[in-house]
Amino acid sequence: MCASAKRPPKQRSSTAGQAPDRGRLHPRNRHQGRYDFPALIEASPELAAFVILNPYGKQSIDFANPAAVRVFNRALLKRFYAIEHWDIPADYLCPPIPGRADYLHYLADLLATDNAGAVPRGAAVRVLDIGVGANCIYPLLGHREYGWRFVGADIAARAIASARTIVQANAGLGEHIELRLQQDPGHIFDGLLQPDERFDLTLCNPPFHASAEEAASGSKRKWRNLGKLDPTRKLPLLNFGGQAAELWCPGGEAAFVARLIGESAGHGQQVLWFSTLISKSGNLPGVYAALKRAGALDIRTVEMSQGQKQSRFVAWTFLEAAQRQRWSQGRR
Repeated sequence: MCASAKRPPKQRSSTAGQAPDRGRLHPRNRHQGRYDFPALIEASPELAAFVILNPYGKQSIDFANPAAVRVFNRALLKRFYAIEHWDIPADYLCPPIPGRADYLHYLADLLATDNAGAVPRGAAVRVLDIGVGANCIYPLLGHREYGWRFVGADIAARAIASARTIVQANAGLGEHIELRLQQDPGHIFDGLLQPDERFDLTLCNPPFHASAEEAASGSKRKWRNLGKLDPTRKLPLLNFGGQAAELWCPGGEAAFVARLIGESAGHGQQVLWFSTLISKSGNLPGVYAALKRAGALDIRTVEMSQGQKQSRFVAWTFLEAAQRQRWSQGRR
């Protein structure tokens, strides 16, 4: 057993400062408060057709309508991130942008802990997005917010093609966002990373469900809890869309993250911080056990909150603190 595996890993509840207030987005998140629909419509006139009044008399959109969600995302990306052209196939995952942005902002705070408290910005920071999807959302937001360079990886050729169309349609993004097809769906990092490559971060939004049936059941339960399941109205299976590989895999989130952790150990000297979202808090004990077996030296669990939704990500590293600081110094 290597020396690093003998030392118990450190576990911390947040990367820097205090945990977020319940229901509050990260302080740097651009999407605080209510949406300014007149400003969004001014930037993207097509959004006007999808705006409705909610039961409180406030402007909103019908989040049960996939077309409305897609156009809404397009408006947010254009107004806040200067993404002029964005679209995805109708049956692919349409992500909630504020929550995706939160993940990136807290990852930036994580990098700051090894960088004398300063968030590193610019192209010297390289990030690997595992499961970039057709929407390419993390590379778009991460580059616009911090100037980071991204590699977006996916096992679906159609998803990579869609992401590439988005990148090519927006001037200047091509030199900052590279897209790679993982040829072997049975692997995550193996066969994807080159031996001489180094990344400051990896991020991942793993498949949540263990089967297609579970995904459908979860969606119906969500609508029932929200009081929106009207037998007379045909609702989409999942309001944010999604392909099978985006929504479920054998064993669900727990099995996927276990594979992610297992493979990360073989690339521990190539990555400063690995990370993944963990949707089910009940999966955390298994995640920690897997990280201990893998020999992670430092583990961070960062809680996030978007309205009523509570989420979190776990980050880990196989590098000593002194190694991480030298890594950060070499980036400057």
